[in-house]
Parts: sequence; structure tokens; C-alpha cells
Amino acid sequence: LRKHREHDALQERHLTQIEALNRLMDATVQALATTVEVRDPYTAGHQRRVAKLAVAIATEMRLSPERIEGLRLAAVLHDIGKIHVPAEILASPRKLTAAEFEIIKTHPTVGYDILKDIDFTNPVARIVLQHHERLDGSGYPAGLKQEQILLEARILCVADVVEAMASHRPYRPGLGVPKALHEISEHKGQMYDSDVVSACVGLFQSKQFEL
Repeated sequence: LRKHREHDALQERHLTQIEALNRLMDATVQALATTVEVRDPYTAGHQRRVAKLAVAIATEMRLSPERIEGLRLAAVLHDIGKIHVPAEILASPRKLTAAEFEIIKTHPTVGYDILKDIDFTNPVARIVLQHHERLDGSGYPAGLKQEQILLEARILCVADVVEAMASHRPYRPGLGVPKALHEISEHKGQMYDSDVVSACVGLFQSKQFEL
């Protein structure tokens, strides 16, 4: 009986330590995310809204809780690489020049470099690296195609496009959710994963989700 109690106490301490580590990880992730938002106030809340939508899509697609948590972390951090982009480009009230856009395009790789050595239990850094890839190879930074792109990155890509189009930006007013859903539906199976698009559109049409 005494050994049984000692075992239970040890197990309880172990679970308490795991919970403390998880809270620490979450706090660290939030701190990193806030760092980007401080530099780019126009997209404040963007990462959190994208994370919320990405998690809703993944839940609709019945991904495992472990994979959904990895996706949530990646979504909260997906723009961390923008810390490398000059603030005047991030807050530019006009359309970016080709040279400026090339600088913006470095952010997935910079994000990957920042996150790759953190011991996440999921491929968080790779999801961040791939979130601007497109099924037809037209994305960046590596021009990956189809199954070369992680499913979580395909989900994050759609959530990111929908939120970005629907929301206000320094250089344009928000285009609204209907236009964003039209964009992903029009390029379904070509640029965006068909199953992901169907899940996303279904969430909005059934009023299960609002941005």
C-alpha cells in the first residue's frame, strides 16, 4: 500500500511538472508572437485569429489532438520571421515594390531558423516554413508541390489567406469573408488543398465560425 501511494505521489508530481512545462512553453510562444505584433501593429491579432481558424478547420477534418496542438503553435508563430522585415515595409500604406516583396518573402525561412532548434513535439518550424507554399508550386520559399507540403501547412495557408483578405491592411480596406472564401474556392485543388477549402467554407456557411 505504501509503495502504491509513493507511486501515485510520484506520478502526480510528474504530471504537475509536465503541466508547468506546457504553461511555460505556451507563455514563451505568446511572448514570441507578441514581439511581432509590437513591430507590426496593423496585423495585431492576425496570428491569433489565424490560429483560431486553423484549429477549427483541423478539428472539422478530424486531425488528432496532438497534430491540432502543433498546428495551433505554428499558427500563433507563423509570422515570427517578420521580425527581420523593416517596420516601414510592414506598415507601408502603398503597394509594395518587387524588391520590398522579396524581403517580405524571406519571413517563412527566418521564422524556421528562429524555431528549428526548439524541441516541439510537432514539426512546428516546418509548418511555419511551408505556410506560403501552394499546391501548384507557385508559392515560396521552396516552390513545393502537393504532398511535399505538410497537411498542417496546407491548413495554415488557407486560414492565413482567408484572415488576411477579410481584414484591413495599411494599403487597403478589408475585402470581407465572402471574397476570401471565393478566392480559396476558385483555386481549390490548384493552389489550395480541396479538403481544407471544403472544411473552411463549410465552417462559415454553417455559421460554426466567425472571424
